[in-house]
Amino acid sequence: MSKHISKVLRGALVALTAAGVVGGAAVVPAGAATQGKGSHAATQAALDGLVAAGMPGVAAGTWTPKETWSGSAGYADTATKRERTAGDHFRAGSITKSFVATVLLQLEAEGKLSLDDSLERRLPGVVKGNGYDADKITIRQLLNHTSGVHDMVYTPEWDKEMNGPGFFEHRYDIKTPEQIVAMGIKYGPDFEPGKGWRYSNTNFVLGGMIIEKVTGKPYAREVERRIVKPLGLKETTFPGTDPKLPAPHPVGYSKLYVPNPGPQIYDATEYRPSWSGATGEVVSTSGDLNRFYSALLQGKLLPKKQLDAMLTTVETGEHYTYGLGIISRKLSCGVQVYGHDGVVWGSLSGAAGTRDGKHMLTFNINGDWLDQSPPFENMFEGEFCGTAAKPTKSQAVFGPVNR
Repeated sequence: MSKHISKVLRGALVALTAAGVVGGAAVVPAGAATQGKGSHAATQAALDGLVAAGMPGVAAGTWTPKETWSGSAGYADTATKRERTAGDHFRAGSITKSFVATVLLQLEAEGKLSLDDSLERRLPGVVKGNGYDADKITIRQLLNHTSGVHDMVYTPEWDKEMNGPGFFEHRYDIKTPEQIVAMGIKYGPDFEPGKGWRYSNTNFVLGGMIIEKVTGKPYAREVERRIVKPLGLKETTFPGTDPKLPAPHPVGYSKLYVPNPGPQIYDATEYRPSWSGATGEVVSTSGDLNRFYSALLQGKLLPKKQLDAMLTTVETGEHYTYGLGIISRKLSCGVQVYGHDGVVWGSLSGAAGTRDGKHMLTFNINGDWLDQSPPFENMFEGEFCGTAAKPTKSQAVFGPVNR
């Protein structure tokens, strides 16, 4: 991820999958098919703007009680000129975090844990040494990234194995949650628990391990049982070690998060998402993610106490605040939206909705080298405000990792 569109976007947690060079970045025409273009002109303009900024393709789906709308620009496959569609399946990266946080909050509502339980109580002996005191780290701090636990994505080991040439060698490796956590806590804490904020994928790998410890079932099975099946999210999967994506899906184009990348673009569609697990494994569609966040915000998945806790945010020093597995943006028109972003090799995603859950947007870009935040943020501004964002910063958006 990079420095702006969110240090969160960086943390997304992903694992690229490169299946071959696609050649230099070609200019891709914008303006694929849309429906009901009228009231979504600003959203369509934002889609076109992402392609103009150099992305291969992008597709979006929106929902309100009165209508659903979809729009796209560019291509799912630049070689065949196949267009993007709102029905595409994609790796949604750190949007997984909202599912994981929801399950943990459900477990709290059931009296099976407390957000203020220590990490040591729930996962004894897992995080120790190198300056860590797991007795002082709470589940709440894991979920809002105030734990200080170091992000495994920002380690030399991750960079060597999952970025640049290492990706080709390791994309089909299988990693356990314990191995991923060990990679992060090999390095000392970023700050004392509760005394700072830094996005860390390691937090949510630990969250997934807590779910399994409390329920006796892998986190993904609990998400499926508690959320996916009850909401009828038929296009949402947690693929585990399966490197494939269901059809239809775009090619995931990547520059492999190397410093100062050249024009070469690689096919990063396939990899084993055990690298991501509870921090970035989910595969879904815009329709399913709109349904999930709408149900969540309307209180259909959590009691009021737990939903209020989820939406209570902390300052991040960025253009968003962060709750429990949720990002809150205050847009230029004053509208507050809640959701999450996802960054993984070959895929950048955004999902958000209004507090009442009655206006939703999800979009996916099948390229990962966007280097400015305004084109990404314009998707939210376009859909919820009907205007283009007025950039106040122009930092890089997605840097050497993901979100």
